[in-house]
Amino acid sequence: MKTIGIIDYGMGNLGSVSNACRFLKLDSLVLEQPDQISQCRALILPGVGAFKDCMTYLNQSGFAEAARSWIDSGRPFLGICLGLQILYEGSEESPGTAGLNVFPGTIRRFRLDPELKVPQIGWNRVRQVRPKCPLFHNIPNDAFFYFVHSYYAAASTDIPTAGTTDYGIDYTSAVWRDNVMAVQFHPEKSQHTGLQVLKNFSSWTEKQGAVS
Repeated sequence: MKTIGIIDYGMGNLGSVSNACRFLKLDSLVLEQPDQISQCRALILPGVGAFKDCMTYLNQSGFAEAARSWIDSGRPFLGICLGLQILYEGSEESPGTAGLNVFPGTIRRFRLDPELKVPQIGWNRVRQVRPKCPLFHNIPNDAFFYFVHSYYAAASTDIPTAGTTDYGIDYTSAVWRDNVMAVQFHPEKSQHTGLQVLKNFSSWTEKQGAVS
């Protein structure tokens, strides 16, 4: 059985995701070079940081091209927080910087009433728009997850939204299309429910491997 690869792009919450996988006894490997991807059955791109910095490193290291090829081949991919945002065409955080362009649209900055602080930091609910999404197995609707972000993916019929969250506006907090899944929240920081998301992703990738 091949491992789950966690892409290291030199910033963010790499350690906490790796530790969560270790706690769950999931076979995982931190990827420092794109050629290590051949050892993997699935990829996770965790993220905390700036859109431009992330994409610059992914492009320079070769991980951007490798990730696009991986996704195009139909193999399992999970983006977390910034790892969700870079799947889009671009972001208001970094005008002129292209994302991976897996999903249409531009990531937006929160523009909210003064009583709502930006960034959103803390626990919030996720409403399951598509309860059959494999990430939500054994997770109740409106479960709480931990968020830290100033930018968001707008809810749209052009985007394969799996879950939404209300923070002054209703925005996309989980997406799922074929082999690609991504969440705006941090499962590795969301206690039991978040760990269930990572466990669900691993179980789903094993099933995908058995089918292929």
